[in-house]
Amino acid sequence: MGNELRFGDNIIEPDIRMLSDMKEVIYDREWLKGAQDVELYYMYRGLALNDRDREILRREHLRYDITVIPPYNLGNEFVKTAGHYHPKVSGTDLSYTEIYEVLEGRAHYLLQRLEKGGIRDVVLVRAEKGDKVVIPPDYGHITINPSERELRMANFVSDRFSSVYEPIREKGGGAYFELIDGSFIRNKNYEELPDLRFLKARDLKEFGIEKSREMYSLIETPERLRFLDKPQDFTDLFEFVLDYE
Repeated sequence: MGNELRFGDNIIEPDIRMLSDMKEVIYDREWLKGAQDVELYYMYRGLALNDRDREILRREHLRYDITVIPPYNLGNEFVKTAGHYHPKVSGTDLSYTEIYEVLEGRAHYLLQRLEKGGIRDVVLVRAEKGDKVVIPPDYGHITINPSERELRMANFVSDRFSSVYEPIREKGGGAYFELIDGSFIRNKNYEELPDLRFLKARDLKEFGIEKSREMYSLIETPERLRFLDKPQDFTDLFEFVLDYE
């Protein structure tokens, strides 16, 4: 009780991610041995302000979620999500994509591209309130709250799939761990890793998405979100999503 979210006229109960759900992906194993099980973050899935919006989302095969990550330290590591990949779109070689928006606080999005059994690219995207971040095809991703403030973020994603958690769980976490002293540690469970690239969230003009406009309002122009459900039709848009300095 006490973690309900009011969205429109609805009161939504969250799915809660506990520390015990995350034990395989924590960097500070010594701290974990004595840590009490606590609630780490809250996921409010399948949100809509009204029946009209819900019908648009259903028709477009989209889902709108909000995730709340309070500040917390996992020993000497910042609090983070468990991390996952998306499956391939049926009949294609591309995985489903996703888009995030920071509603409050700051976020670091750790993205890692899996290709031919290895990690070929790792990027940390820094985002602040109002920023939108697209997760391109074939990138697993983890969200980190690197601050002393609550992180509140929203996402749009296709409703046709379930996230794939096992590859990151089996490796004991993402390719890199972000520690509270600001350093980044390579995950030794990965055989070979490229250097970590750092980017700042940027405008997504090629997607027709503006920083100044709250992402939920895209429900009025759902064609701008079709890259989430059919990424194979928008490969030109993804080519430069993470290819900038």
